Amino acid sequence: MSLVPNGLARAAVRFKPSAFVGTFVALLLAAAIVSACGILLETGVRASVPADRYAKAPVVVAADQRVHMTVGTGEGEYDAAHPVPDTARLPESLVGRAASAPGAAAAIGDVSYPVRRGGTPLTAHGWSSTALTGTRLLTGEAPGTGEVVVPTGTGVRAGERITLDTPAGAREFRVAGTTAAEATVWFADRQAVQLSGHPGRIDAIAVLAAPGTTTDALAEQVRRAVGHTATAQVHTGDDRGAVEDAGLAGAAELLVALGGSFGGVATMVAVFTAAGTVALSVGQRSREFALLRAIGATPRQLRRSIATESLLVAPLAGALGCLPGIALAHWWFGQLQDRGAIPGPVDLHVSWLPLTIATATTMLTALGAGYFAARKPSKSKPGQALAQSAVESPPVGWIRTPLGIAALGGGAAFAGVAASTSGEDAANAALGVVMFFMLGVGLLGPLIARICAAVLGLPLRLAGAPGSLAAANSWTNSRRLASAITPIVLAMAFSSTLVFMQTSEERVIAHQQRAAVTADHVVSAPGGLASDATERAAATPGVSTAVGLLRTSVLVATGTGGDRILQSISAQGITGSGADLARVQDLDVRTGSLTGLRPGTVAIDTTLAGSTKTGTGDRLALRLPDGTKASPKIVAVYGRGLGTSLVTFPAADLKAHMTAPYATDVLVRATPAAARKLTALGTVTDSSGYAAAQDENRELNAWANTVMAAVLGGFAAVAAVNTLVMTVLDRRRELTMLRLVGSTRRQVMGMIRWEALLVTVAGAALGTGIALATLFPMSRGLTGEAPYIPPLVYGSFVAAVVVLGLLATAIPARAALRTADARP
Repeated sequence: MSLVPNGLARAAVRFKPSAFVGTFVALLLAAAIVSACGILLETGVRASVPADRYAKAPVVVAADQRVHMTVGTGEGEYDAAHPVPDTARLPESLVGRAASAPGAAAAIGDVSYPVRRGGTPLTAHGWSSTALTGTRLLTGEAPGTGEVVVPTGTGVRAGERITLDTPAGAREFRVAGTTAAEATVWFADRQAVQLSGHPGRIDAIAVLAAPGTTTDALAEQVRRAVGHTATAQVHTGDDRGAVEDAGLAGAAELLVALGGSFGGVATMVAVFTAAGTVALSVGQRSREFALLRAIGATPRQLRRSIATESLLVAPLAGALGCLPGIALAHWWFGQLQDRGAIPGPVDLHVSWLPLTIATATTMLTALGAGYFAARKPSKSKPGQALAQSAVESPPVGWIRTPLGIAALGGGAAFAGVAASTSGEDAANAALGVVMFFMLGVGLLGPLIARICAAVLGLPLRLAGAPGSLAAANSWTNSRRLASAITPIVLAMAFSSTLVFMQTSEERVIAHQQRAAVTADHVVSAPGGLASDATERAAATPGVSTAVGLLRTSVLVATGTGGDRILQSISAQGITGSGADLARVQDLDVRTGSLTGLRPGTVAIDTTLAGSTKTGTGDRLALRLPDGTKASPKIVAVYGRGLGTSLVTFPAADLKAHMTAPYATDVLVRATPAAARKLTALGTVTDSSGYAAAQDENRELNAWANTVMAAVLGGFAAVAAVNTLVMTVLDRRRELTMLRLVGSTRRQVMGMIRWEALLVTVAGAALGTGIALATLFPMSRGLTGEAPYIPPLVYGSFVAAVVVLGLLATAIPARAALRTADARP
């Protein structure tokens, strides 16, 4: 008798495969989502690039390119680290200490920064770095002080003079020699450091090994010589590639965030939806289980049979679902690389681990959902089981209902917190709103469906016999209705939250950009203007005001308590006075004055002030682009930071901490005749044709939000269609009975359409409500304004839900009716 459950399970799958198709599809989609996010997460954790420039140096010393901040206390303590926006550097004095390490043949203090000759961009290094690249002189000799080695493509010969614009300003140099290296110039080592804009500091130290010295031995000796601290970290192997490519740390952070944070939400949605589908599949077979109980099957045998069915379906669904998951991860990763968010040399890691976890997740989901769904039919007495299978159980459960009410209470509590706070705290609390409300809808689904059927059923009864049938069916089959509504709620809630948060930010940014620029003309160059562009613009006859804008990012700790994080904040450095800035850029100053802006001070946006709990007169603790600590005094708080920059510095406070300290824009007040003369400096536009440069992170976030909305919304939409098809196909007996008692084909199809309309409208309304409860506090916290929901976009969401619902019910209903009509 022990083999009976397995025989029942195999027979059920073999002879009634259609009963398991919906479950198979749901589990396959769940595996695809989980595996794709797992692959991205693993790639972020293991991200590395092979060494290129430093390939000949077995040991490289560099500063830690992450800023660390301890959050929490006790067992909950963790390191909330964030990559520096630019490059953290080392003291030049460490070069001598590294060179003195036993086994070191030489130690090279390497620097790399952009310079220009006219409009031609070049990269500068110290001459000793040629030992790393193998560069050789074609003519002339190595450079000395005041000299430079240039590529042959410049057309300048040894002995001639050349002017180069460096981070330290424009300088004239004697050409000491030429090389075949493209777009690269070489200075004497000491002068290369002086011209970098951050004298006394270098990017890295490349250590060459003496003959017979192993890499491990040399690394240990260098570590002892320089000290393995945040100031100087020793790298070998592929870790050297991370020193070369400053974007690797940010790329790893992005992949971990996508695979971990979004992956967690996506996995929860996928598991939740798949579990609902499994439960629906088991519930649809309650009559079959009741018959088995009536002929003597024990509760244990029923549970084992359902578990065996799960083990027959889930592993195959999980394994096959990994294939589209791998394809999705490859596409997503490739898109990120194309947008420059991930360095080209980084490869996508596809290993057995995320695929195994995805398959195991689908198996556990199917087993868990099947077990809980089978508890009631397996525990009922044989006679009661047949009676209970004839009617649907009440929508109120002793376990689900209290948990659902508690989840709704948690969502309401988070909504209250979000409404009473601002900045990042409000945005973080808003995320709790959507999660708890979604959990509450899932747990209270039958009860909510019964309420929706009661409310929407009133107008349905006015639509004649089909509408009355639809209203009655929806009222008496609330569990079936809930299984169809829940995926639609998921699709609407998550897609609306992600998409409309982005539209809200973009609208505020566009309005602030248009209002902020009050200059007559703007001189700009995406790659940066000449170092003296602002001074030359100010000296042009007819120009009354000229202010240069240097764009970068700084790190600021936002939030409170366990939600405290380091956040990259857009910053602008101004060349000119605060009073001049007020003439060309209206930041909408709320408190303080820009006239007090001088070295050691900043002006900040109101959203940042709310996130950091600071104001005029306070000091703002932050990290400059290279990770250096600073605490400038706040002299003004303004309201248009999203359209400009959240922090405004004097440019002098930023230049020494940036690799490329060149202004990207010069805002001027000038006569039309003067504006024509400014074309020698860069591209000149008037204020109406100028839009402040978008932050790259913001553009990437906009694209990422769209993709995440498409992934979650698409998954939930397919799950909703899958569930609707399952519910209609399971009603073949009911549809046949309606035809036998005299209902016309048109009336039956009308009933199906009205039911589909009720399901889609209820799901869209609930999803919209959850999205609004999330969007309002989140938008207020991040932008200071109410969310913006484009009517056409929202209308397209609702229309897509309704059309999918109608198609997902009409097509299988027609097939079922054809079968019913064919019977004698």
